[in-house]
Amino acid sequence: MPNRSSILFTKFLKWRYKHISNKTFIQILSVIVGFLAGLAAVVLKNGTYFIASLLEKGIVFSNNQLYFIIPILGLTLVYLYVKFVHRAKLEHAISSILYALSKKKGIINYKKMYTPLITAPLTVGFGGSVGLLGPAVASGAAISSNFGRLLHVNSKTRSLLIACASAGAIASIFQSPIAAIIFAVEVFSLDLTMLSMLPLLLASISGVLTSYFFLGDETLFNFNITDRFEIRDTFFYIVLGVGTAFASIYFTKMYFGILKFFERFRSPKYKLLVGGLAIGVMLYFIPPLYGEGFGFINNLLKGDHLAALGTTPFDQYIDNIWVVIALLFGITIFKAVAMTTTFAAGGAGGIFIPTMVMGSALGNVVAKVINNSGLNIVVSESNFTLIGMAGLIAGVLHAPLTAIFLIAEITGGYELFVPLMITAAISYLITKNAIDYTIYTRELAKIGALLTHNKDQTVLTLMQLDDVIEKDFKPVRQSMTLGEMLHTSVAKSQRNIFPVIDTEGVLKGIVLLDDIREFMFDTSVYDKMRVETLMQNAPEHIFYDTDSMQEVMQKFQDSGAWNLPVIKEGKYHGFISKSKLLTAYRRKLINFSK
Repeated sequence: MPNRSSILFTKFLKWRYKHISNKTFIQILSVIVGFLAGLAAVVLKNGTYFIASLLEKGIVFSNNQLYFIIPILGLTLVYLYVKFVHRAKLEHAISSILYALSKKKGIINYKKMYTPLITAPLTVGFGGSVGLLGPAVASGAAISSNFGRLLHVNSKTRSLLIACASAGAIASIFQSPIAAIIFAVEVFSLDLTMLSMLPLLLASISGVLTSYFFLGDETLFNFNITDRFEIRDTFFYIVLGVGTAFASIYFTKMYFGILKFFERFRSPKYKLLVGGLAIGVMLYFIPPLYGEGFGFINNLLKGDHLAALGTTPFDQYIDNIWVVIALLFGITIFKAVAMTTTFAAGGAGGIFIPTMVMGSALGNVVAKVINNSGLNIVVSESNFTLIGMAGLIAGVLHAPLTAIFLIAEITGGYELFVPLMITAAISYLITKNAIDYTIYTRELAKIGALLTHNKDQTVLTLMQLDDVIEKDFKPVRQSMTLGEMLHTSVAKSQRNIFPVIDTEGVLKGIVLLDDIREFMFDTSVYDKMRVETLMQNAPEHIFYDTDSMQEVMQKFQDSGAWNLPVIKEGKYHGFISKSKLLTAYRRKLINFSK
């Protein structure tokens, strides 16, 4: 018998359908989702900084040798939580959201509402060289998905709410509402219409106000532009764009290369041990790799590279500017290594903020090289630091607009808009031509689960193979006579195609009704002719485990067939007809375009 709360909730839903339009309801939900995602981001930030401050006040920073121990301790805590509480493999935050949008109708496991709030602070707080943005977005997306399910919204609305949650989380962390909206559009391939624009705007405002309410007007980057853009520096910003492009390519290839290296360790314990020790070694020689790295960026923006580098084994040479440049370049190189090693060892986090750290270091290096090259040219090191971040974001994430508007909002103005556009555009164009997919999207593209701004491809990605597979075909055996086939299958079937399978369910061929039509009424050959002499090979096969909907559509186009068999785990599973496939495509397109 339903309890009182469920009865009241049902009454609320009925009242809502009668009195609140769907458009207004979505706008209300976007505000709530933005607040909840912003709150998750605040909890994540405070939890991480609390752990880091406890360690900082203790013994960590008084003895660099403890860098060997602290990351392993944090990764061990994450491992224990995942093994005994979460009981599932940790997934990359943004990639898992994109997969849920394309293949799970926006449904995200409820555990992901709170798991990132536990695993990410343990990883980052104990020195893992990853960011908090990804976990914040993941937690907000899971909250919005389950909130939408609770209120019985459809899959399209649920997907929009997930994008709203990402905007709310980003706006809360960076206090940059415009960049948050653009990130949702660029990364989640959302169609920017008025139907989606207003909810994203409301969620973004809600997220940033949540941050202001709990954290005040404290910003991540306390910086105001003092050096304006000089037209004579254009060439150097072009150089920086090329440099950040190559750094983006390096970042992406290093990410996948290190993950592939760690795949040889089958046990998570070995990954944890090797990864933890590797991170400890890197932190000992390059302390700024510790944690997210916002302090490092802020010190570079202030022009204090000594504070940014901290205490290193090379302090006796730090008076030499070229040693400083070499150390900063080392951060550019090893930030990608430290970040990916943290992931590979079992840590949780995001790649967005490490990308910014790497870009800030590279931009500062370029400026210092120019200023100390003896050419009597002086450029603004703080401006190059900012624009280096934009270049890396544009290249690594393939999100140039997010990069431009994020840095513009962080600095509180648009004085650097022109150099931002120059560097971000060059970095994006070079990287996009060299690498088709980002860290977020490469694996999804391989399995045909990637949403893009190409409407045709997106509709195919949203379609599910199971929805178009038909199983009402009567199978026959090779050993059957024509008479047996006619009596057991043809007479009882409304289809004109018959799969030939063996005793183990493996497809051997097909028999078309046209192939046997001339013999159907000649009873004299019923016992003489067998299926194996009548069957033919299928013009093409659809493989359930590997073929995407794009590949299925292409196979129909190339073969010219009207029906193609589906093979699942090596065995016959059913047929897909071209007519049903095209009907399903049209329905999905209409629904998507509403």
